[in-house]
Amino acid sequence: MTLAPSGSQRPDIRSTSPKRILLAKVGLDGHDRGVKVVARGLRDAGFHVIYSGLWQSIDAVAEAAQDEDVDWLGVSILNGAHMTLVPALLQELHRRDLDHIGVIVGGILPQQDQQKLIDLGARGCFGPGTSIETIVQFLS
Repeated sequence: MTLAPSGSQRPDIRSTSPKRILLAKVGLDGHDRGVKVVARGLRDAGFHVIYSGLWQSIDAVAEAAQDEDVDWLGVSILNGAHMTLVPALLQELHRRDLDHIGVIVGGILPQQDQQKLIDLGARGCFGPGTSIETIVQFLS
């Protein structure tokens, strides 16, 4: 076993590792083309991307975020249930003491709802046509 000499500091592995992001489809939304494009774009930009797949429950997504030790959680919602599902997800993350995970929301999000989601704790909202570059810059 090798130990660092007394008084020396070990490098922070997380600061040199790529940021980890979990992309999730919550509820009965079966449209995943966009989230797959975002996943590939983030991967190509150097992120460590985990995709949960379709039809995930709030609990399953929160558990995956915890298990995967992610920095970010991106939720894609195209079925109009964002004002129900995102607050429930934020509440579950808080219940698990995962408030340090930044939550972003993508999909069909009316402008007035985007500000409400931010006020509830989401860090960003991205609608159709948002460039991968914009998302990468936001997450970096």
